[in-house]
Amino acid sequence: MDTKTQGYETVQVHRFDGEMFADEMDYIVQEYPVALIYNGISHAVMMATPSDLDVFAKGFSLSEGILSSLSELYALEISQNDLGIQIEMTISSRAFMALKAHRRMMVGRTGCGLCGIESLQQFYTGLPAVTTHRQAKWLDQIPEAVRQLKARQKISELTGGAHAAAWIVDGEITALFEDVGRHNALDKLLGHLAEQKLDIANGFVMMTSRASYELIRKCAQSNIALLATISAPTSMAIEMAKKLNLSLASFCRGKSFVLYTG
Repeated sequence: MDTKTQGYETVQVHRFDGEMFADEMDYIVQEYPVALIYNGISHAVMMATPSDLDVFAKGFSLSEGILSSLSELYALEISQNDLGIQIEMTISSRAFMALKAHRRMMVGRTGCGLCGIESLQQFYTGLPAVTTHRQAKWLDQIPEAVRQLKARQKISELTGGAHAAAWIVDGEITALFEDVGRHNALDKLLGHLAEQKLDIANGFVMMTSRASYELIRKCAQSNIALLATISAPTSMAIEMAKKLNLSLASFCRGKSFVLYTG
């Protein structure tokens, strides 16, 4: 396994189609455990597609509020062993102290429960409201962005098993990242935006997944004003988007979409 891999590999399969049978090679999306380590302390292990792991680690650190900016990240090193991949980061003392205080309040992913949350009040604490100005023209650009998506999803085209997160500027996809996990794909994109110092006010995020609450949290953490998704939103995603002043458009298919907030 190479941490710079393209995110997919081939396996020998037996394909059945009615009474027809064939032995052939098939593409599958890669998924490996990725440990995120800060100043020598393991913080989380994510199941992720091992491509673009440098921006993944940066995006995760920012979207989870561990870093306030990439200036607090002093070093990043990726290594691998028989068990998986390790991303070791050296961060500022301020960020590390905040991380230790935050560890007991980690919010789990959709389907995993609320890991470490001791009360319902904690679930809503520290959520940043979006202050980026929405551009009305963005809604008109959604259909064109949807049209471009499929051609840009190399891993999904080969495997059928990856989510994509894309950055849309003036109706064009200017960056796209894929991963087996929708939140990982978004973290890769957010890490790229921060690394390249791109102006968040110039565009919006489009994703091939459903809209779940953790995607809303991550976009709000980066002050992104609009999230557009191909599939349905959850009730918590809609509620959180309203609370955080984030526009949410879902069921973005063809020329149609549904605007739930904003």
